[in-house]
Amino acid sequence: MDRIKDVQNHLQKEHIDGWLLYDFADMNPLARNFLQISPETLVTRRFFYWIPAKGEPIKIQHVIEPHVLVNLPGKALTYLKWQELEECLAKVLKGSKKVAMEYSPRCAIPYLSKVDAGMVDLVRSFNVEVVSSGSFLQYYTCVLDDEQLEMHTQAAELLDRTANNAWEMLSDALRKGMQIDEYALSQWIYKQIDNEGFMMESRPICGVNAHSADPHYEPPKKGSSPIRKGDFVLIDLWCKKKHPRAVYGDIARVAFAGPKAPSKHQEIFSIVREAQKAATDFVFSRYRKKEKLKGYEVDEVSRKVIEDKGYGRYFTHRTGHNIYTKDHGPGAHIDSLETQDLRDLIPRTCFSIEPGIYLPGEFGVRLEYDIYLGEQAQITGGVQEQIALLS
Repeated sequence: MDRIKDVQNHLQKEHIDGWLLYDFADMNPLARNFLQISPETLVTRRFFYWIPAKGEPIKIQHVIEPHVLVNLPGKALTYLKWQELEECLAKVLKGSKKVAMEYSPRCAIPYLSKVDAGMVDLVRSFNVEVVSSGSFLQYYTCVLDDEQLEMHTQAAELLDRTANNAWEMLSDALRKGMQIDEYALSQWIYKQIDNEGFMMESRPICGVNAHSADPHYEPPKKGSSPIRKGDFVLIDLWCKKKHPRAVYGDIARVAFAGPKAPSKHQEIFSIVREAQKAATDFVFSRYRKKEKLKGYEVDEVSRKVIEDKGYGRYFTHRTGHNIYTKDHGPGAHIDSLETQDLRDLIPRTCFSIEPGIYLPGEFGVRLEYDIYLGEQAQITGGVQEQIALLS
């Protein structure tokens, strides 16, 4: 199995004695993903898969569920009683000093914290240090192959078209005096995406005026704000192809229902766009030079632009997130705020760049597109250089 040898190379480089993959009741989807265990596989008992830095892997499995790891290489140890399970672990971990698991010290990166504290206690009881698998896990859980890149690109292009079409539709409705509210616009966007054979994890965001200052505003079916001339509108939309391996695209755009946006809206838009561009230029420069690049560093670049303009307290979320088969994927996030994501941004992964400024009771601006790290870093989903005008 080529991936086993590849993992062992990572373990040797990082001086880790082995990787202990563990799951119970689908608590650790990262381990199941790497082990390629189908979601349909019946798993009701604890199992482990030990990949030593050198040597043959070892399976630890319950006597009534030998099928779970049957397709994986390595010797199998079987347990019935809990005492036997601990004996198996003691045997496997004997002589090891440092063991990787899906663990994040102090839960610094919750996306990695899939092994519960009790299991970490048990593993530590065998006189080993538990370290995070996060430094190498990304290579097996969020790297896009050629087919996935094509599906991500298709999703990003569809989102760009849909956003532009939404502004045209809204402009036409305003000219004709038709009534339309946030919920109706959100539903219109959803239907356009669904009709193209794509899907969304949840309904798109559409916020008018003060609602645009709520980063996770969801327009209700009853009581949504109408969209009228003179209003400011923010939309955030994401989708992926209806395919089990498809990768999401994710963008956010803003518009003003009139011939010219107010000066304050233009000021905030300009700052957010400057922050987005600064983060993007930083990524492009580092990647072009083949220099290491960490998620938190990109967030710091973006955040500094907004802080220097005096709006730091109004930038209330991270600059971006990993994108994979889930919109918020398991890889490195662009984050020095909610967490300090020390993971490297690695080739063939995708992430969003979406700084924002949210002025409570007034309005908010978020601009979002995606970046894919291929032979070169590239933007997907289109770029918004100025507030769209609906007139």
